[in-house]
Parts: sequence; C-alpha cells; structure tokens
Amino acid sequence: MTTWVGRTATEIAAAVREQRVTPREVVAEHLARIERLDGRVGAFRTVRAEAALAEADELLSRDLGRLALAGVPVAVKDNLAVRGEARRNGSAATPDTPADEDHVTVARLRAAGAVVVGLTNVPELCVFGTTEGVHGTARNPWDLSRTAGGSSGGSAAAVAAGMTPIALGNDGMGSLRIPAANCGLVALKPGHGVVPAGIGHGDWFGMSENGPLATTVEDTRLMFSVLADTEQPPPAEPVTRTIAVSVRSPLAGVRVTRPYTTAARQAAALLSEAGHRVRPANPPYPVWLSTTSLAHWTAGTAVDAEDLDPRRLARRTRVHAAVGRRFVTGVRTGVRREQLRARLAPFFAEHDVLLTPALARRSPASVAWHERGWLRNILANTAYSPMTPPWNLTGWPAMAVPFGTLPSGAPCAVQLVGRPGSEAALLDVAGQLEVLNPWRRTARLD
Repeated sequence: MTTWVGRTATEIAAAVREQRVTPREVVAEHLARIERLDGRVGAFRTVRAEAALAEADELLSRDLGRLALAGVPVAVKDNLAVRGEARRNGSAATPDTPADEDHVTVARLRAAGAVVVGLTNVPELCVFGTTEGVHGTARNPWDLSRTAGGSSGGSAAAVAAGMTPIALGNDGMGSLRIPAANCGLVALKPGHGVVPAGIGHGDWFGMSENGPLATTVEDTRLMFSVLADTEQPPPAEPVTRTIAVSVRSPLAGVRVTRPYTTAARQAAALLSEAGHRVRPANPPYPVWLSTTSLAHWTAGTAVDAEDLDPRRLARRTRVHAAVGRRFVTGVRTGVRREQLRARLAPFFAEHDVLLTPALARRSPASVAWHERGWLRNILANTAYSPMTPPWNLTGWPAMAVPFGTLPSGAPCAVQLVGRPGSEAALLDVAGQLEVLNPWRRTARLD
C-alpha cells in the first residue's frame, strides 16, 4: 500500500493531478498521523479534521490538473486568519471568534488546491523564539526535550514530524528561520513586499513577512511561488555567485558555538568546490544593532497588545509590551532601519549571498518559558538566535537551510541572506547545498 505521509508536496500534488490518489486519501493519512503523534509533539492548537476532509472532497469538483498544490495538506500558523476558525495568537487574551475570511496567503494556498488541516501553536503574540503557552507546547520532533523554536514553532514541528509536508508561518525577528533551523527544515523569509503580510497591527513596523516551511528546496520554491503569486523556476544553467561567509554574531557579546561555525565553514567549502567565489567577509554590523533590535522587538509587541486585556497576558508578554511602549514613537520613524540598510548595502553590492550559521547554539529545553521571567526569556532567546534580526530590520530576504547535525543528533543549519529581490538566488544556492549535502526530511517518531 502506498503511503503519502513523508512524501513531498510536489510529489503529492503530482499524484493528485494524475488521479493516482484522491485528496481525501492524502488528507486522511496525515490526519491519522496527527492524531497518533501530536500529543507528544504539540504542533497544533486546533485540528480541522472534519472540515479538512470535506474540503478535500470539494477539490474533486475543480480542475485538478491546474492546481499547483492539489490535495496537499498544509498547517497554518495561529496568527493568520482561517475562515471559520478563531485566531488565538497563542494567548488567552484574544477573542475566540471565528474568522469570516481567509488571510490572503491562506486564500492563495487554498486556490492552489492545498487543504488546511489545522492551526499551529505559537508563543503568546508570537514574541519569543520558544513556543509554549496556554494553548500548548511545540517540541522539536528530533529531540522532544527541546523546544521547536518560535514563533512559528508549531508549524515547524508539524512538518518535521511528517504531519504535513508544508506549513505557513511568518518571520518578524527570525520566527521562520529559528524553528526551521531547530527542526531540520528549509524556510524562506521573503524580502519586504514580495508576499502579502497583514500580520497583527502593522507587521511589526513592516519587519514581519509570511513564508513557507518545507522539507525540501523544491517544495519551498513551489510554496513560495503560490504565496508570491509568481513563477519561481530554477535557473536553466548554473550561475556562479560571489558568496561571503561570516561566523561572527551580529549582536555584541553573543558567541556562536562550534557546531554552527563548523557547519557554515563546511557549507562554504562545498560551494567553493562547486565553482562559486567564496571568501570570508564580515558585514559591517553597527554597535547599536543590539539596542535597535530590542527596541523594534518590544515596540512591535506593544502595538499588538494595545487592544488586549493585560490581565490575561502572561507576565513576560506584559513586561515586553511595557518596555516597548517607550520605543514606539522612535521606531515608527524608521530612521535606524534606513541607517542599517545604508550601512550594509555596499557589502551586498560586492557579494551576491551571505552565508552564516543559522543559530548560535542548540535550542533551549522545552519547559514552561511563558511562566518564567522576562529577562530570563530575553537572555535565553538572544543567546541562541542572534543571527536573524538584522534581516528583518533591513527587510531583505533570508533562508534557513539544514546542514549537518549537532552532537545530540538533532539537525544543524546555516543561513543564507541576499539583497532585495534575490529570493531566486537564495533558493538556487540552497538547492545546491541540498544536493551537495543531503539531509533527512523528517524525524522518526513511530
């Protein structure tokens, strides 16, 4: 008997279009896996079992041959609207009111034939790089003692556990790339304006972007094409690029541990052997990057929390928002972000791609971080994920790509960053790394 769990979105969609399997069969298999495994993983806040099967059946009335994601199960992060479902954003303070319409990215996935099987867990208001709270805890399927990361932690856990082949998340300070790096997935944070945002109250001042989580570069490219509503074909001929490799932390005082620096250097060596012009080079990160990152991070939360009852928010969220309120006016001007872009632009005029470690160290333990103090959360998050914030502040595209393993056996990862409009180049380089250093697609939990 053919099983569709563990198959890529590209493979599933092709089989459905060719009528080798029905959408219901595919969705039912994945729902069964969710029922069997999610009690241990904690990926989903809610599962739409009956609705998903009904929507799978409805696909048979459409021209399957024209659907890029025909019958593909997809998980959606619980800060995006899914018609008929409440959007809780990881909080007890948000209303339990069903959405009237899909978010535009969800609508695009459904128009392409994808079936939403559930909404995934996030930390409250998607603030932190660990995912736990009143609605559940998302664990890393490769190591259930560690967090899946955040804030798209539930979406990453769903894909890494084989409960869906792809998932929709978003990234305001690393929220796609961090859990992808933890869970051995490919994630793409598009550049500003490439995919519709509409996340919270103002997209964290334009820093948050919606994007795909997948097990392969091909699936990432496919899902990104649907989200961006544009074709993203791979290059017809190999392209030689100038690639800078840097293992320096952008944030002063944060050390990158050896497994991650080793992964970046080994990935650079493979790309050099493949013909790219690879050289060590550190971007000119400013000394004020740490304080600027903190100001934007907290101010975004302050705006998102404005219309919520603070008594129903976790203490770490209340403090984060309170700290951020003093920065909102200054952050709105965008001055520091423009200064950062101006400072880094000459570096990217000389280099097509920047290759860095994706994280500084392995993810924190999966514990009740939402019950711990604000400063303890800040220190834990900063210590392991300093590599991602600059590229939200600039609004430039960035990817997490699996590469090698940690001493624990969990996945390691590198980050690829490019200038505006370079999503295709990043996908191309990621695809070469996938060929040069293949990775396992999903964790073994059965």
